[in-house]
Amino acid sequence: MTGVYLAFDYGTKRIGVAIGDTVTRAARGLGTVSEDWPAIEKLLKEWSPSACVVGLPLGEDDSEQPITKKARAFAGTLQQRAGVPVHLCDERYSSRSALGDLRDARASGTMARRVRKGDKDSAAAKVILEQWLAEKRD
Repeated sequence: MTGVYLAFDYGTKRIGVAIGDTVTRAARGLGTVSEDWPAIEKLLKEWSPSACVVGLPLGEDDSEQPITKKARAFAGTLQQRAGVPVHLCDERYSSRSALGDLRDARASGTMARRVRKGDKDSAAAKVILEQWLAEKRD
């Protein structure tokens, strides 16, 4: 299925959001939201995604963490509310990769301001979506 996809890096304080597509297989961060369904539904209406991707936080040994269950519950509620398929994507190391990307952007001058907490969450959603798009077979 071709189209636009929204990705979510679920967290208990902030949820990073990114948008991407199957044509370029690239994504960009859209910022963060709290688990505020009206704000999430506004994003869904604005972007009309073909599907959504939610990062699944697992331990290095594939073990489920306390937040894994919450991320799965978020994905289930998202699927009910969005009315589109919701895919789970292993998000191990996405935050570390996102932080590295942000540091590189800051060092190169493409990001003039300091990195904020929400930046990492949005960048992690971008990493999750790009990973999922790269693995996706049309």
